[in-house]
Amino acid sequence: MTAPSLPATAAVSPLLTRLAAERATGALLRERGTLFLEDGRVVHAESPATPGLDVLLTTGGGLAPERWTEAVNEAGARRQVARFLVDSGGMAGGELEICHLAAIFDAAFFALSPGSGPSRFRRGATHWIGTVRSVPAAAVERETRRRRELLDAVWPYPLLDTSPVVPRAAAPGQTVTARQRLLLARADGVRTPADLAWLLGRPAFHTLLDVRRLAAAGLVETPYTPAVAEHAPETPLPDWMTQTQSPDVALLRRLRDALEASL
Repeated sequence: MTAPSLPATAAVSPLLTRLAAERATGALLRERGTLFLEDGRVVHAESPATPGLDVLLTTGGGLAPERWTEAVNEAGARRQVARFLVDSGGMAGGELEICHLAAIFDAAFFALSPGSGPSRFRRGATHWIGTVRSVPAAAVERETRRRRELLDAVWPYPLLDTSPVVPRAAAPGQTVTARQRLLLARADGVRTPADLAWLLGRPAFHTLLDVRRLAAAGLVETPYTPAVAEHAPETPLPDWMTQTQSPDVALLRRLRDALEASL
């Protein structure tokens, strides 16, 4: 079932909106993640559901793990890890900014998700990574809302986001991108999208999006929630009526793709 979309004017987090208006500095803590604010702008975000900046830079990027460890050991206590990475020549400032922005929007998507528990604000708290680049809170909320809508527009089956990724054979003539091939090669029917994100060093949201696109193309199994009847029928139905099966939507999409490819 598709989650209801938020109205364009609805706040993803009323508390975040209020803190931004107050130009507050501190940490907004929720069950699925934390947003760090400076003068009301988001300067960092982290979530247990997403690979951190360290994974994006080392596993997914070109930073040697030992350089990251050195930066944390040398500058973590001063809360200037980002500055140390750039000043020591570990990486270019532009590359760091891109990865840092990816980490902010990725973690914020999960931290601001519905049902993420009550919000608390720890005034004055800062993160040891230091300031790289700040983002307006309104931009973070807008991107979070856009990402929710995008997932459901691609393939509205949220169970995919937490279930093991089970690959399916491609239809004749069906192709996949190099990025999709890499993900499918590591999908063993046990790893979830979150597991694959950590393994590949990719943002978790981008991995969710890849999995949903693959499921829409019939290249990944879609887990379905069986419907539960509210009331049992008073009179049993004939056998020929109860044997009707629901159509496999993913299979129909694959057949359509194969037909279109042959035209």
